[in-house]
Parts: sequence; C-alpha cells; structure tokens
Amino acid sequence: MNEKAFFFMDDLLLLPAELSDAEIGKEALFPIELAKDFINPEIFEIQALETDPAKASAKISVVSIARENNLPKKWKSIPVRQALTVIDQNHLCGMLRCLHVARWRKESRFCGSCGCENMEPLANLQRTCPNCGRIEFPRICPAVITIITDEQNRILLAHNKNFRAELYSHVSGFNEAGESLEETVVREIREEINIEVKDIVYIKSQAWPFPNSLMLGFKARYSSGTIKPDGVEIEDARWFTKDSLPELPGEGSLSRFLINCWLNGVL
Repeated sequence: MNEKAFFFMDDLLLLPAELSDAEIGKEALFPIELAKDFINPEIFEIQALETDPAKASAKISVVSIARENNLPKKWKSIPVRQALTVIDQNHLCGMLRCLHVARWRKESRFCGSCGCENMEPLANLQRTCPNCGRIEFPRICPAVITIITDEQNRILLAHNKNFRAELYSHVSGFNEAGESLEETVVREIREEINIEVKDIVYIKSQAWPFPNSLMLGFKARYSSGTIKPDGVEIEDARWFTKDSLPELPGEGSLSRFLINCWLNGVL
C-alpha cells in the first residue's frame, strides 16, 4: 500500500489542521498512518488512470471515513467541489476517481438482485455476488451541460434553486434511457427554460462524482422561444453580456471552463 493517501468523509476532502490555505492546492495526499486518528476507517488501494504507459501500474491509496465520525481537532475539511478550484492538476484526476470509487464501495456492499453481501472488489473494481453471480462495476451516469449563446454574443445563464443567491450557471441534466446526448441537450433546455436551440456541438467532458456523473459539455445557439423558468429547478434565467455577468461557478469546473472559453473568444 502506498505511503500517502487521499482522506475523504463523503464529499469532504480531509486535511491536517496545520495545513495553511496556501498549501491546500499543492498537497492533497497525506501519510496513510494518520488513519489511526479515526474510528474504523476504510483503507483501500485502486489503480490510477495514467495516459503515460510508464505510470500505468501506479496505485492510489484512499482512507474513507464514515460520516458518523467526529472530525478530530488535528483535522479540517473542505468540500471536494471547493477543492477543484485550488487543487494541483497532478492530483485532480486521482482525487475525483478516488472519491467516486469510495462512494461506490459504500453503496455496493449488497447485491442489487438478491440482497446477498457482495465479495470485496477485485483489482479491476468489480463486485461479484457469491450467491447469484451478479457483477457490478462503479456506476457512471452521463449528464450534459450546455453553454447557450445568441446572435448578439450574449450568454444565457440560469439560477437553480439549490444555488447560492447570486450564482448563475448553465442548464444541465441527466441523459435519459434511449436518448442521444444531443437530444438530452434539447430536452433539458426546453423543459427548464422553455426555449429551442440549434447548432449543438460537443466541447469537453469532466468527471463529476457528485455522486457519480460524467459531465459532457456542449455549446448551442438560441433558435426560438421566450425564456420561462420551470419554477421547479430553475428560478431565474436571463441573457448576460461580458460586461454584466453575475456570480459564476468556481474555477476548475466544466461550467466555468465553458464560460471562460466564451469570455476569451475561443468557444
């Protein structure tokens, strides 16, 4: 097992309390022996995803802490979403992968078909039911997020009921069974803000383990319709120019990446 590990408590990244704010982005892995500070920590190791063949055999260690634990005084936490804005890019992919797998391990202890307790995951992240043989892998749910522009080069942003008061972002939503990603883009925008779009083009994707998504970023052009928030998820939606932007999603997120592309004229 590696000497250092990511420490998680649900969607919180755990850090030694002595670590300064300036150091958070530079270091996210800490000595695995520190797991002794917690009650019944789950410690495991997974294969890293590396594009460099020389690093293909790399492993990452994880310490997963149950939410019932009180955080020791020697530790502090930040939401992983917040960590995205500061974490070193060398740690980002590994952190998101480990968070996704840590959650999957908690949610897949029992077989979804017969209820029997599953066997421990193998090296390839596979759980097998010893009773009925059902095989389960970490679930990945595709979701789309779309930056919408118009002929005046304005951007359409929406305020979700779950956002902070002044925060606006793109319309997004999960892909439905039997639906193409482009059809998801059209449906979500129609359902949530009552307009039609055209010229849908894929831009980029991002792992988003909150809890188990793969976000797929698209751009689209306004086609027709009058903006009308659904009132269920979306409270407000409007057009913005580069000189009149609201509070935006944090750096490190795909939503902010799309906005930055538009701001820099490279969308």
